[in-house]
Amino acid sequence: MASQQLQHAGRLRLVGQNHDGTGTGFVRIPTEAPPAPLPAPAPAARTETGFAEALHTAIEASGLSLERIRTSLAKEGVRVSITTLSYWRRGRSQPERATSLRAVHLLEALLGLPHTSLSARLGPPRPRGRWVTPAACDGLRVQDVWPGEQEIPDVFAELDAPPISELERLSIHDSYFVDARRRGHLLRMRQVVRATVSGVSRCLVVHKADDEATGCPEITSVRHARLGRVRRRPESGLLVAELLLDRPLAAGDSAVFEYEVQIPPGEPTSTYARRFAVPVREYVLQVHFDPGTVPVHCESFDRAPGEEADRKREQLWIGASASAHVLAPDQTPGQVGIRWEWE
Repeated sequence: MASQQLQHAGRLRLVGQNHDGTGTGFVRIPTEAPPAPLPAPAPAARTETGFAEALHTAIEASGLSLERIRTSLAKEGVRVSITTLSYWRRGRSQPERATSLRAVHLLEALLGLPHTSLSARLGPPRPRGRWVTPAACDGLRVQDVWPGEQEIPDVFAELDAPPISELERLSIHDSYFVDARRRGHLLRMRQVVRATVSGVSRCLVVHKADDEATGCPEITSVRHARLGRVRRRPESGLLVAELLLDRPLAAGDSAVFEYEVQIPPGEPTSTYARRFAVPVREYVLQVHFDPGTVPVHCESFDRAPGEEADRKREQLWIGASASAHVLAPDQTPGQVGIRWEWE
């Protein structure tokens, strides 16, 4: 089972920010007591809202989902994927092709905006593939964390996933429990995070069941946050969930949240691993075995992003408490886990 730390287990294998438009209020000064004239302020530098921010604000105000927008555009003969729409509103790419520019004009009408209000904000065309916001330092794209699992990026686009770099992961602690039948049945997770920008209110988490398991993992007992939208793919045992923080975070604010994952029944398990898209200051993984059923061998492993071969492994001691743990300070993107042998 594996998890993702995207603000991503037994092979359960781990997630935007809302920009609300701000109105301007006017206060009428009483005519009977006019204020003394004030010196005229120095002219402020003119600023304009960029295409991505204007599009994001308009979509939020409309209440339309990206799927609804995609469908409406398709009815007009313009096919734009949900991923592309998500990239446009996040500033990760900009419309440049003729078909994309037509989609922008249709978006203006669909979202109730004046003609050219979006298209006029587009910057000059750039070389293909270069109009992309640089990834956060040492961060990975979701498709790099889960190579070959296209349904995960698709679900992220559907849920308009916030940039992973919005939350700095200070600490993650996973406790994975294996029962007397040698099956993983419960994951307890605790994260300490800090916002790198203002307005962070949510993150997405990913859990994937073992291939032999029946059904999807289920998140329960969420603390210091609440469960938002959930997407399940039972045929592959995939769960992607949105966690809504107790309050929106300003830049520099920290938060702690916890939740449990009930793991679907399957065959005896021999591995738990977490995948990381961004660095983590401290990662602790504990695997708890039933005292009456303890493995004969246990080791930790570390893998580079997207790799199947271990770049590091180390034998672990299972103590009197029938548990083993690994501590990974300053963990880089990639995968860390514990595996064991029953006989």
